[in-house]
Amino acid sequence: MENMHDDEMEIDLREIFYALKKRIFMILAVGLLCGCLSCVYTKFFMTPVYTSTSSMLVLTKETTLSSLADLQMGSQLTKDYTVLTTSREVLQKVIENQELNISYKALKSCITLDNPTDTRILNVSVTYPDAEKAKAIVDELANVASSYIGDKMEVIPPKIIEDGEIPTVQTSPSMSKNTMLGLLAGLILSAGIVVVITIMNDSIKTEDDIEKYLGISTLAVVPDRKDYIGKKKTSKKKKSSKGGRA
Repeated sequence: MENMHDDEMEIDLREIFYALKKRIFMILAVGLLCGCLSCVYTKFFMTPVYTSTSSMLVLTKETTLSSLADLQMGSQLTKDYTVLTTSREVLQKVIENQELNISYKALKSCITLDNPTDTRILNVSVTYPDAEKAKAIVDELANVASSYIGDKMEVIPPKIIEDGEIPTVQTSPSMSKNTMLGLLAGLILSAGIVVVITIMNDSIKTEDDIEKYLGISTLAVVPDRKDYIGKKKTSKKKKSSKGGRA
């Protein structure tokens, strides 16, 4: 019984393979079409966004760079500054100063904070649809956050060591990435449709199918002579045309 099951599975896989092979050009065409559509959609319908980054140095009251305790204290303060930098009061102030028409929650979703391991550096990044505005917002955020932190925590304000730059390359969307995803999706979709159609097609195509599905032995096979009939008609037409010329 296991051998019969394995044979049936092998025949099914072989049939699927030949079905995919037969329609390979159609599958490739659909994949290329989806890739082109994804490229066009990315180019004309998706809004590009840009990222600008500013860096701040966390200072402590005892700024002895060679002190391990000072470094550990600075690292701990950096975690606190990360929370305060995106506080509602800071973001509201940035929105007011930059005259942004967005909520503080929307602005917060545009902000990314990063603290490299074993450092007192806090990198503040802002992602925005306008490159120049992204720089202006991140610079304003760094300034407002530095003053706010120094005032609320009664510590030395973080020192801005690097202002943001106007980004020249968009952060997203990626044209090549979306095109490849569209191409891959088209290939998978078209191949999946071919596989489903092949599996759902239970029509009898060979004498083996007759024995497999109907349990009837095949006594004889009538060959398909459509090609012969077509050639025969063509030859008759040629003969008649020659006779007419004569």
